[in-house]
Amino acid sequence: MDRAPSTIAWAVLVMSRPIHLLIVAVVYVLGAGIAFAHGAVFDRLSLAAGLAALVPVAVSIHYANEYADHETDALTTRTRFSGGSGALPETELSPTVALYAACASLAVGAVAAGYFYVRGWLPLHSVAILALGALLGWSYSLPPLAFAWRGLGELEHALLGGILLPQYGVAVASGTYSRAAALATAPLCLLVFVNLLALMWPDREADAEVGKHTLATRLSATWLRRLYLVFVLATFGSLAALTGSVLPRPVALASYAIVPLLAWGASTYTKTENPLPTVLAMGVLAVAQSAAWFHVAGFYLIY
Repeated sequence: MDRAPSTIAWAVLVMSRPIHLLIVAVVYVLGAGIAFAHGAVFDRLSLAAGLAALVPVAVSIHYANEYADHETDALTTRTRFSGGSGALPETELSPTVALYAACASLAVGAVAAGYFYVRGWLPLHSVAILALGALLGWSYSLPPLAFAWRGLGELEHALLGGILLPQYGVAVASGTYSRAAALATAPLCLLVFVNLLALMWPDREADAEVGKHTLATRLSATWLRRLYLVFVLATFGSLAALTGSVLPRPVALASYAIVPLLAWGASTYTKTENPLPTVLAMGVLAVAQSAAWFHVAGFYLIY
């Protein structure tokens, strides 16, 4: 086992999952864009402080997941987006490396959030939402709740990534939470659930072997495809229902860019081991809606 500092540093970097962090940042910006469209004042310092507190907390959740799933990750065949980072099986480092990294990252995020709050750069609502997000994020993988091991991980993660994370962006930008924003991000929440269905499929056999009860281990391929289609239709149904009320038309129109990606995903789900189409659809929706909300707010360029 190579325990050289360079090996540990490489593993810690890879386990942070930089691509996933990019998606987290985009969804945070999406929430801020919703707040600006509803009259919040653009403040570079607050936005930067919010992101600076968010990133280490998100990283800690990734490390906690790597620690909890090290047995599964050692058994499964990885894709670019599923099966963990692969750093622990590849380096043969102890899973406690991920746990220590998770604790350290969470401490950094907590200190940063506290400092920024005291300086007046982060409102109290945003700190509370960030704390709740950290609790739910760790509970996705780790006891006593371990949602992902009880067949509730897909739902919990959808609420965390599709509702709570953009609410954090709203709170950083506006100082409070928003029920309208929660409704506006309902399509994203539904699509995050679809994305989790796709991500869990390649890991189903390894998850079942270690006793991790995801929906992919509990349902047949036929029922999973039906569930996938139901939530895809619900995503577009919510877009249609919310357009003109909580979703401005430019935001709704931009969201339909995901149609070909979800058609691709629906045609291949459970037939291949690659979750790429659905992951791309979620990323495109987040980017398209972020850009559209900033357009509605009058920010053609962020200056």
